[in-house]
Amino acid sequence: MGKETFKVYRYRWLVLLAFVPIACMTQVFWITFAPITSAAAEFYHKSDLMIGLLSMSFMVVYILVVLPSAWAIDTWGFRTAVGIGAVLTAVFGLTRGIFASNFTLVFLSQIGLAIGQPLVIGSITKIAARWFPVKERATASGFGTLALYLGPLVAMLLTPFLVLRVGISRMLLDYGIASAAAAVIFLLIAREHPPTPAGQDERVLMFAGLKSMLRQRDFLFLLILFFVGLGIFNGVSTWIEDIIRPRGFTISQAGMLGGLMLIGGILGAIIIPLFSDKLRRRKPFILLALIGLIPGLIGMTYSTGYWLLLVSGFIFGFFLLSAGPIGFQYGAEITRPAPEGTSNSLLIVMGQISGIVFIFGMDALKSPATKAMTASLLALAALTVITVILATFLRESPVHEAAR
Repeated sequence: MGKETFKVYRYRWLVLLAFVPIACMTQVFWITFAPITSAAAEFYHKSDLMIGLLSMSFMVVYILVVLPSAWAIDTWGFRTAVGIGAVLTAVFGLTRGIFASNFTLVFLSQIGLAIGQPLVIGSITKIAARWFPVKERATASGFGTLALYLGPLVAMLLTPFLVLRVGISRMLLDYGIASAAAAVIFLLIAREHPPTPAGQDERVLMFAGLKSMLRQRDFLFLLILFFVGLGIFNGVSTWIEDIIRPRGFTISQAGMLGGLMLIGGILGAIIIPLFSDKLRRRKPFILLALIGLIPGLIGMTYSTGYWLLLVSGFIFGFFLLSAGPIGFQYGAEITRPAPEGTSNSLLIVMGQISGIVFIFGMDALKSPATKAMTASLLALAALTVITVILATFLRESPVHEAAR
């Protein structure tokens, strides 16, 4: 099929915008307790690690359901898959709020929410492939991935504010109501296909695609990069308050740091993919992201001044999170004709596995005397240096050759 037969529709942006709120809420539920770890521990009479498990449950469940979710996305289409995920998010978001004072029921609600999450966030590149031409797909993936950063941003900034004013129970209920509204928006607006194709979208069946992509050297390298990069993001996000509490910072300041980190990530996820699409290059921008996050991570490790801490968090988020949409699109391009949902989900699951490892590891490496996480943050910086070296061996995406 030639390029002249493809047509783009303005409705593509409405479909993408309808996806953002429900994707955002899945991430709000994941990281809700991170900026209020100490307050939640006191509220539920549990340890910090038990509160951390509320976030970690998402990672464990993701690993267990990622392949069925990827199959659902690639077989049923993103509208059906995301629709099921949206309903699960709304239902269990409400139960978490209604039974907010019962830790066991909150934990069970987290499990239900976690089952719905991969059906939603694994669909980003599928939406891009269905509705957007090739030249816009990294940008579309960037805006889709933006939702994954908006959710933690909302949680980091809004959760401490709500807890201090209305308490934990009301905060959880408000989030549940918001998730129900987001689910309704998606179900009313989203459509699976445009009237005519927007671009090349030939894909093989999931398991054939899975076998082919796991034989590709560059995709295996990319899996390692996501293992480290998403693991760092998940670990730092989960322990954001514990990281800075030993230096005398408050839960509100922890929320602000997490918020600035994610604001930087949102800007990076918008700006960097635009340049990547314009130049039809992926590798240089992956390298830029990995190199750029290191100064921010070091600053977050040692800063004792509040403003320097915030600037460090912004730099860290800008570079680390800008790599997400470019990495997702690069993975989809180098594994074609494997299904986008499969490549997308495999990359994310690497971050869930490493997130579990990093969360336990960061807790284990705490200083016994001061509870500082300096050693674990330096270990994360060293891992990032290793990924920079590995990324230099990546080959450029086929879109670069196609642009010639």
